[in-house]
Amino acid sequence: MDRLDELALFVAILDAGSLAGAAKRLRRSAAAVTRGLAGLEERLGVRLIERTTRSLAPTEEGRRLAEQARRLLADYDEALIAAGTERPLSGRLRVTAPVMFGRKHVTPLVIGFMHAYRDIRVELELSDRNLDLIDAALDVAIRIGELPDSGQVARRVGQVGRVLVASPAYLAERGSPRLPEDLARHDTIASAPRPNPPEWRFTLDGRERVVRLAPRLTVSHVEPALLAAREGQGIARPLSYQVAEDLAAGTLVRLMPETEPPPLPVHVVVPTARFMPGRVRAFVDHAVEGLRALDVLRG
Repeated sequence: MDRLDELALFVAILDAGSLAGAAKRLRRSAAAVTRGLAGLEERLGVRLIERTTRSLAPTEEGRRLAEQARRLLADYDEALIAAGTERPLSGRLRVTAPVMFGRKHVTPLVIGFMHAYRDIRVELELSDRNLDLIDAALDVAIRIGELPDSGQVARRVGQVGRVLVASPAYLAERGSPRLPEDLARHDTIASAPRPNPPEWRFTLDGRERVVRLAPRLTVSHVEPALLAAREGQGIARPLSYQVAEDLAAGTLVRLMPETEPPPLPVHVVVPTARFMPGRVRAFVDHAVEGLRALDVLRG
């Protein structure tokens, strides 16, 4: 391991908060990370990190080294860029996104990125669970909804709303609800997981209203809910991007838009901005530009 790799490994341990986290971030084994830290401490003759079974923290010497190491590594990267000696981008990139959003909007971005960077291999993990970037060894996530205060780095690319929809045939037979409480007289289609009993939240006259549901149909994913709604089986409440095509085609109708809750932000998220590999930085820039151009994210 060369000297710059030693410093990068040490900083990665501090950023990840654990040896195991650094190993996942660096795509190395836990044993290799442990050996690398031990070798650095032995060569310097000082203890850099205090370790317990549950946590780690830098010593005073470790804090001083980390501060200098961050500057040195940043200067090194800038020097390579200025000299035009950066190598072509290559390696593995792991991206995660919600299932339907990933199919519709992230997959085309990934394919375009692969056309531009032939030496990069991409793994796209579509999941409606917010996978932990460190634990799952992911480089980039597309997130819909408010973000926890996790220290991760996020760039906002737009927003989506929760919209109430039904088919023209259903509305012709059952009429249109005018107020949230009118939903008690209608068939509803809920997507799990939801509170038990399921509920929808609305905003009217600046106040939140909660409507408890007795759904005629409950599904585990939004796509069956949309199919049932198109077939006139009830009122559904998907995200706005999920029904943009249906609303434009008239196969579904938007109901009570004045009662919709505040929109949900959409972000591109990375674990940290420090020492971000060039392939990750390039994909983030590519994704941010592409997602911000989408009409469905303009709220």
